[in-house]
Amino acid sequence: MPDMSTQPWSGEDDKFHEECGVFGVWDATDAAALTALGLHALQHRGQEAAGIVALDDGGRFHAHKGQGLVGDTFSDPKIMAGLRGRAAVGHNRYATTGETALRNVQPLYADFAFGGFAVAHNGNLTNALGLRRNLVNRGCLFQSTTDSEVFIHLIAISLYSTVVDRLIDALRQVQGAYSLVALYNGALIGARDPLGVRPLVLGRFGGADGQPPAWVLTSETCALDIVGAEFVRDIDAGEIIVIDAQGVHSIKPFGKQQDRFCIFEYIYFARPDSVVEGTPVYETRKRIGAELARESGVSADVVVPVPDSGVPAAMGYAAESGIPFELGIIRNHYVGRTFIEPTDQIRNLGVKLKHSANRPMLEGKRVILVDDSIVRGTTSKKIVEMVRAAGAREVHMRISSPPTTHSCYYGIDTPERAKLLAAQHDLDEMARIIGVDSLAYISLDGLYRALGKPGRDPAKPVYCDACFTGDYAIPLTDTQDNNDKQLSLLQVG
Repeated sequence: MPDMSTQPWSGEDDKFHEECGVFGVWDATDAAALTALGLHALQHRGQEAAGIVALDDGGRFHAHKGQGLVGDTFSDPKIMAGLRGRAAVGHNRYATTGETALRNVQPLYADFAFGGFAVAHNGNLTNALGLRRNLVNRGCLFQSTTDSEVFIHLIAISLYSTVVDRLIDALRQVQGAYSLVALYNGALIGARDPLGVRPLVLGRFGGADGQPPAWVLTSETCALDIVGAEFVRDIDAGEIIVIDAQGVHSIKPFGKQQDRFCIFEYIYFARPDSVVEGTPVYETRKRIGAELARESGVSADVVVPVPDSGVPAAMGYAAESGIPFELGIIRNHYVGRTFIEPTDQIRNLGVKLKHSANRPMLEGKRVILVDDSIVRGTTSKKIVEMVRAAGAREVHMRISSPPTTHSCYYGIDTPERAKLLAAQHDLDEMARIIGVDSLAYISLDGLYRALGKPGRDPAKPVYCDACFTGDYAIPLTDTQDNNDKQLSLLQVG
C-alpha cells in the first residue's frame, strides 16, 4: 500500500515489497483469533499495520486496528475478547513513505442502508485518482487516502439492490490489480481482478459430525496451514466467491481474459512454504536457481545466498553447478524496521545490522552470491564490500530474476525508473557499480522455463512481467507516462 507522494521511495533494505495480505473466515468459533493467526502467517506481505473486523451473531461489527506487527497489535487478550463473532476479515499493510495513518489501516468499514460492510484489499487500482475525483464531485466524503476506499463509495452510490450486485457494479468500474475479501451481515466475499494479478485462495476446516465446514479466503496457502485449514482451490481470475449460510457460490461476471499472475510472487513475494497457482514456491525457486546456473555458470569455490530470499535459488544453483552451498552470510532476524539510525556513520552500517559475513566460509574463496533481485543496487554494493572484507578472492553475483527495468503499478512498492539500476545502466556498468567480478541475471525465457513453460511468448505472455518488460497489461489511467510513477497524495491498497 505505498504512498505515491513526492517523497523518495522508502525501501530501506533496497528490496521490493508486497503491500498487503488479506484473510477472511466464515462460520468458525473464534473467527478473530483465527484471522490474527492467518495475518501472522502473512506478516511478510506487510509489516506496518494490521486490522481485523469481526461480525457477531447479532449482526454487530467489532473492529481493531493498529500500527506495527500483528503480534503487537493483537497481543492484548482484552482486544481479542472484544472481537466477537463467527466471521471476520483482516489485513496486513505495507506503507512505504510518509505517515502510516491509522485512518488508512484496513479493513475499511462503512455503514450502509443494508448494514455494515468491511473490505480488505491487496493490489493497486490504476484509475483510482479519476474515480476519486468523480466521486468527490458527486459529494462523497473520503475518510482516508487509500485507493481501497473507492470500493466503499462505488458501492454506496450503486443503484443495484443486493450487496453482491453492488460490489460487481463497483468492480466493473475499477481498473488495476486486486484481490479482496469483504464481509457484511449475510456473507463473506472474495474477488480477484479479471487478470488474476494478485493471489487469493479458498480453504476450509471442520465439518465433521454433519456440521457445516468453516471457510477461509486468504492471500496464500501458508495462512491456511497455520489455522489447520485444508486448501480447496485458487480463486480464478475474475471470479467472485460468495460464502453464506447456504455454502460457497461462484460468480464470474467478467469475460474470460488471459491470466497475468504476478511472476514476482514465485521469485520473492510469496512465502517459500506456500503453493501458488498450483506450484510449490520453494521448489520453483530451486528450479530458477538451477536454470540460472545453466545459463551463467562460472568457476568458483562456493555458492552463497543473500539471506533469506536468495536461499532456495542458491540451493538450486549449487546443485546444478556442483559447487558447494554454504551460508557465507548470516542474517540477524531480530532487527526491526524501526531501528533508530541517528547519524550517517550508523546509517552506513545498516546492512551489517541485518547481515554479517561468515568469514571461514568466505576467506580466500571464489564466491558466487545469489540474490533474487537488484533494485537500486545500494544494498548489493554493501554486501559485496562486506564479503570482500571477509577475504573473498573473487565475487560473482547471480540474480534469480531478469533485470528490473520498469516500475510496478499493480501493488508492488518499486521506485520510479530513474532509481532502478538496471533501467539506467548496462550489465558491465552495474557490475562495476556494485563491485563484483561478474554479474548475470536469469533470462526471461529461462525464468519461464523454470516455471514449466517453453519460454515467453510475446504475443501471449501468461504472467504479469511488466517490471522486466514494460508490457503493462492493465491500462495505467492515472499515470502521465508509462515510464514514471504518477506523483499524487493518494496511497494505494
